[in-house]
Amino acid sequence: MGIANLLVALSSLILLPILTKNFSIDDYGIWVQINTTIALLPNLTTLGLPFTMVRFLSAETDKKIIQEGFYSIFSMVLIATFIVSLLLLIFSKQIALAIFNGNVNVAIILSAIVFLACLNALLLNYFRTFQEMKKYSFFLLMQTYLGVAIVSYLALGGYGIYMVSLGLLIANFITFLAMFALIIWSIGFKIPKFRNIREYLSFGVPTIPGNLSSWIVNSSDRYVIGIFLSAAFVGYYSPGYTLGYSISMLMAPFSLLLPSVLPQYYDKNNMEKVSSFLNYSTKYFLLVAIPAAFGLSILSKPLLNVLTTPDIALNGYLITPITALSTLIFGVYAIISNVLVLEKKTKVIGTIWIIAATMNLILNILLVPFFGIIAAAATTLMAYIVAFIISLKFSTKFFNFDYKFILKSITASTIMSAIILFINPQNLMNIIIAIVISIIVYFGLILVMKGIKQDEFKLFKAMFGKN
Repeated sequence: MGIANLLVALSSLILLPILTKNFSIDDYGIWVQINTTIALLPNLTTLGLPFTMVRFLSAETDKKIIQEGFYSIFSMVLIATFIVSLLLLIFSKQIALAIFNGNVNVAIILSAIVFLACLNALLLNYFRTFQEMKKYSFFLLMQTYLGVAIVSYLALGGYGIYMVSLGLLIANFITFLAMFALIIWSIGFKIPKFRNIREYLSFGVPTIPGNLSSWIVNSSDRYVIGIFLSAAFVGYYSPGYTLGYSISMLMAPFSLLLPSVLPQYYDKNNMEKVSSFLNYSTKYFLLVAIPAAFGLSILSKPLLNVLTTPDIALNGYLITPITALSTLIFGVYAIISNVLVLEKKTKVIGTIWIIAATMNLILNILLVPFFGIIAAAATTLMAYIVAFIISLKFSTKFFNFDYKFILKSITASTIMSAIILFINPQNLMNIIIAIVISIIVYFGLILVMKGIKQDEFKLFKAMFGKN
């Protein structure tokens, strides 16, 4: 799962140069809006039922109960998704005018893509439910990289945004057929009687506001930019955001490990161990995230020049430093928020994101029309800061910042950044050389300043070794 999620995160960077160099800025902005919509609607149309399936069916071994539960959930999601997709089709003209620069054909095909993307989100969770993680990872990668392959082929072949969108639809359709066929082969087919659907919905539907709030903070700014400015400005904004958000890949080991490691010690009342894992996880995340944020900020313009176009680099390079800082703060939040999960304060997590999302959306609507895409990045940063501060209030008994280490890391990162500025790389080879030199310099300075101790390595190794 860790490798699969890392590769999925890399897919956006792989597509970035292919699409930005072969599309107009307007078409690239439309592509971003398509993916923003695909990220939104599964949170609504699946009615929280994928998570419900994990909660209620993961311990089941009776095939008949599994059939009844899965096909009840699948049927409800199918109906909800069909209704939403039909609404998208009916209002395709209005949607096209609002966020697709009037491209009605793209808005029409979006309804079909959303239909399959929502069903695929549910089917993927079937494999997660029954801990078939190799199959889960395989189909996740299949859906992602089949899309990358088809989209890349069409974009490089000179086809426009409509044909590329059709390619994305084909990738989702092939993945749906493969997953659904495997599930039918595994458990057979049965018309459900919906015996437990009320219980499923009562558990799943309340999770929708939290999921929606998270999407608002992460992605709604693209809609606001598209509505108040244009799809072109979405095209300027997204590459810089993607570059800064790449720091999120550094969170993957901690997101994967901590939820399975911490409960083992928390349930045994070993709070010292819980505290150690939280503190050292934060420290080691910051060990790489702080210099990454510095480096991406300094290299933003030359990297965007290489990966995209000079026009995008000129208009969007200032987005990267703000997004990198946002992602760094979000990474720390993701670690310390495990405390809220351990103490079963999930309502607090939902409240945090509702507050952050409301603030983010209001500020975006107020500020983006006047201050442009910089305002969108800044409001996201403010939302993450609010989420972090509130979660920290509930986590202080387990968590303490190592301020001396943070100061050492910032100092080493500043010196590293000065070296990058001195090298001033402009082409890909020089950027790679600058990155290699900066990594050596940074970790050399950390070791000299004794930012990392040998016993810390042993503890971190023990955490990985436990799994």
